[in-house]
Amino acid sequence: MDKKTAVYICTGCGIGDALNIEQLKEEGTADFGIDVIKDHPFLCGQEGVDLIKQDIEGEGVNTVVIAACSHRVNYDAFNFGRDVIVQRVNLREQVAWSQAPKEEDTQMLAQDNLKMGCSQAKDTDWVQPYKAEEPYSKDILVVGGGLAGMTAALEAAKAGYRAVIVEKEDKLGGFLGRMKSTVTLPYKALSETGAAQLIQKVEDEPKIKVYTSASVEKVSGGPGLFSVDIKANGNSATERIGAIVQATGWVPYDANKLGHLGYGKFKDVVTNVEMEEMAAAGKITRPSDGGDVKNVLFIQCAGSRDPEHLPYCSSVCCMVSMKQATYVKEQNPEAVNYILYKDVRTVGQSEDFYRKAQNDGNVFIRGAATQLGEAGGKLFVEADDELLGEKIKIEDLDMVVLAVGMVPASRPETTPRIKAPADAAGADENGMIEVAPDSGFFANSALHLAYRQGPELPTLKYGFPDSHFICFPYETRRTGIYTAGCLRRPMETAKAIEDAVGAAMKAIQCTEATAEGKAVHPRAGDMTFPEFNMQRCTQCKRCTEECPFGAINEDEKGNPLPNPTRCRRCGVCMGACPERIISFKNYSVGMIGNMIKSVHVPEEDEEKPRVICLICENDALPALDMAGIKRMKWSPYIRFVPMRCLGSMNLVWIADSLSRGIDGILLFGCRHGDDYQCHFVKGSELANTRLGKVSETLDRLALESDRVRFEEVGITDYHRIPGIIEEFMKKIEEVGPNPYKGW
Repeated sequence: MDKKTAVYICTGCGIGDALNIEQLKEEGTADFGIDVIKDHPFLCGQEGVDLIKQDIEGEGVNTVVIAACSHRVNYDAFNFGRDVIVQRVNLREQVAWSQAPKEEDTQMLAQDNLKMGCSQAKDTDWVQPYKAEEPYSKDILVVGGGLAGMTAALEAAKAGYRAVIVEKEDKLGGFLGRMKSTVTLPYKALSETGAAQLIQKVEDEPKIKVYTSASVEKVSGGPGLFSVDIKANGNSATERIGAIVQATGWVPYDANKLGHLGYGKFKDVVTNVEMEEMAAAGKITRPSDGGDVKNVLFIQCAGSRDPEHLPYCSSVCCMVSMKQATYVKEQNPEAVNYILYKDVRTVGQSEDFYRKAQNDGNVFIRGAATQLGEAGGKLFVEADDELLGEKIKIEDLDMVVLAVGMVPASRPETTPRIKAPADAAGADENGMIEVAPDSGFFANSALHLAYRQGPELPTLKYGFPDSHFICFPYETRRTGIYTAGCLRRPMETAKAIEDAVGAAMKAIQCTEATAEGKAVHPRAGDMTFPEFNMQRCTQCKRCTEECPFGAINEDEKGNPLPNPTRCRRCGVCMGACPERIISFKNYSVGMIGNMIKSVHVPEEDEEKPRVICLICENDALPALDMAGIKRMKWSPYIRFVPMRCLGSMNLVWIADSLSRGIDGILLFGCRHGDDYQCHFVKGSELANTRLGKVSETLDRLALESDRVRFEEVGITDYHRIPGIIEEFMKKIEEVGPNPYKGW
């Protein structure tokens, strides 16, 4: 289809007051064969939008360049359907609101921004959404039949979607089915778990299929196209699935590692899980002799908040101990419970149950156990009482209950052996292999993904699977697979229900978006997908190794095998490819290169340096917009080029920029590390790693390394941006103009 391009310049919001609009029309569009150029004082208003629509319908305009505000606003007003290419150019936040009005440098900045937008529009092709040859499924697979799993399946069914539950035990219920009671709203008393009723609802729901005594043997394909092999009761089945919710729950921290607290040495030292099962069975008795229980000590944070064991708080242990103390009191009103704690954590309305436990006469002692022993057939505990500032000894104890923390079932330590890959060395006669926590394998195999990147969900801090803990709860680094309940993070039953509803909603959204060829988070609705020019592929495997989401498998020769429905459109593969064979319809190495080439580079004697800033659209660009909204000022010599993710950066852009006279290059990317903020998990980190190789380019061009700098900019760091730019411009002034100017 031939392009007919129109440029529309908004003169409102101070843009017309800051710029010479007629000069901008002439200088900013001269080299791009623009068919229509118009301005309007209120382009996002109905009259302005109608002006554009009239040209689309009456003049055949099919490519629209809108020079106005940030593309992060008014995107709904400027949506003219899939048949019209829309390119946004920021003249408001990046020019009119952040630069001195009617200055030559401000005018040149606006002209360069418009030229970059026109260049991008010229290179953008119409998007054709990916459509698989086989029909898409919208069924939801739920792995795990506990509270979260059953809730997720029921919510999917309520919304009209078929759900499939795979439960490893012979019946549904999970840990909920092993509990005596729960503490639920209004958090003032104990209530029945409701497990039996929930199980009955699932079994009566015609849209839910349940496999018990079952396991997932293999998951291949991607969202909408998952093929899931299930083994249940000795039989095999295959389900076509649209999205997956993993709700495989948690396991208690191994109390055998807490020898100093007497577990395994004294029979009457039990875990909170064992205590709950004992209560659910009918009566709490001393494990050593079956005798009555009168005095019980609960030791909180048994192994938790301890860098040698579990560094984190499991959030529910305090409530569980108070609940179990209530069991003891119900069984024997004369019983005395002691709760030895570091900090009592009962957030929100749970505080009401804490007050109930205090009013029930339970004794709370802030301190740590220093010794646990046995005398006269009863246990004793010595502790440091922090509030009294002295050592105490609690004697004549019938039981000691260790409040051990919750470990996600995906954590490697929980199951130390997995089914070995076919080519793995060291497997035993059953095909099992020992794995270390840092081996890259995932020990507690629940999904058996047929992914080049591994059989299970990658785990982040503390072993919880996650993708972006700030902005995307439920997401994982495997597109179309969502986590819910205590697999995702420790939580109480009420939160697990809430969590399951959210995960089910996400899974449904994924199936619907995939069926339309759209991406999910964070580029939700994006219909582009990576296209590979395989004729030039060198089988280097960098695209498969660096993809954060496992969207690319590879064949036996190392050729990439893209799975478009797994793709989140970050472009990391594009930046990784040394042969530059990967591109999108509206985002490619050549396109960004041409945008940079469209920037006017003044001669050295004009003393107007030029700096290109490659800026992440997820965090740094919103921060830049915020700085503009706050009317902060920065150098007019910098040109911002938005990146889908800084991980999509290709080093050729830096080499080409410097070789044509650009004085410096800034990269604004997300924070990365343990408290990472990158929406594409490791894109920012990859960009920083690639920059380590840029010194070779600078040495070849005989240029200073100070001309290129990477800065971490979070979405709340808008106030730092002017200072970062000012400091970098001073450094550019120190090193002097790029000697390649004019070549």
